Amino acid sequence: MKALQTQSLSGPEGLAYTDVEDPAADAGVVIDVGAAGVCFPDLLMLRGEYQLNLDPPFIPGVEVAGTVRSAPEGSGFAVGQRVSAFSPLGAWAERAVVPADSVVPTADGLDDGAAVCLLGNYYTMLFALQRRGGLRAGETVLVLGSAGGVGTAAIQIAKALGARVITMVHRPGARDFVESLGADVVLPLTDGWAQAVRDHTDGRGVDVVVDPVGGEAFDDAVRVLALEGRLLVIGFAAGGIPTVKVNRLLLRNVSVVGVGWGEFAGRTPGAQAEIGRGLATLVAGGLRPPPPVRYPLADGRAALEALAAGEIRGKLVLEP
Repeated sequence: MKALQTQSLSGPEGLAYTDVEDPAADAGVVIDVGAAGVCFPDLLMLRGEYQLNLDPPFIPGVEVAGTVRSAPEGSGFAVGQRVSAFSPLGAWAERAVVPADSVVPTADGLDDGAAVCLLGNYYTMLFALQRRGGLRAGETVLVLGSAGGVGTAAIQIAKALGARVITMVHRPGARDFVESLGADVVLPLTDGWAQAVRDHTDGRGVDVVVDPVGGEAFDDAVRVLALEGRLLVIGFAAGGIPTVKVNRLLLRNVSVVGVGWGEFAGRTPGAQAEIGRGLATLVAGGLRPPPPVRYPLADGRAALEALAAGEIRGKLVLEP
């Protein structure tokens, strides 16, 4: 079969579209891949900068949707069934094998590209906002990095949970896209953005900040928290890992909260099913991800280069 394989830890240029062996059918549910998701941690992994360090060659990709090719007896899945799954890696290929307990049926009305969009980022953000952030209807959420995959999910889920959403954009032309997601306020991420956020909250600040960016924006994100506000640390897309001056937490009883969905799910039996049920409820209520940016699997290197250059708005998927 064909796959997009990492042959050196040199970023996207280390990827090669090549022939590899089929996955072992006895290792789990084998899926004919219709779409595979790409997220920012994948890019870090290709550079050797992620907490999970792998020696090449390997096939990246942990988000997959497609059709069951084969399934173990008693798994509950049938050949030809449409499914989505978190894969231990190996999703950037024509076929992938996934443990049965990581597979869920794909909801009616979603194609494989849309189903992939609902995996990593939407699971992460429902876990982040509902469980880690304790978001309540009527609260105000500030989303940094709002035009990316995490930001997209954060806006839509926060709105579905009844929050008011303020977003920051720094990419030219991203404003219309972010507004289309339902954001109530869209502000440019320029000098003085923290004051602009205060102005749009009558000086009160926001209840929750979603921060997948880190870097220089972090200190201002702490400053715009309202009394008992929560800053959700999702990642460090800006590259810098900030530090916390804890005296600032005391003054307004604010919290900096880590969000590590993958680690939590791996250590908590039933977590994936629990968050999956919550997400299914939102989908049944009308939640739909925006159309993803689609690249052929054969052009995966170009797709990852576009992601690294900040040219992707929303979710990037690869299609065999």
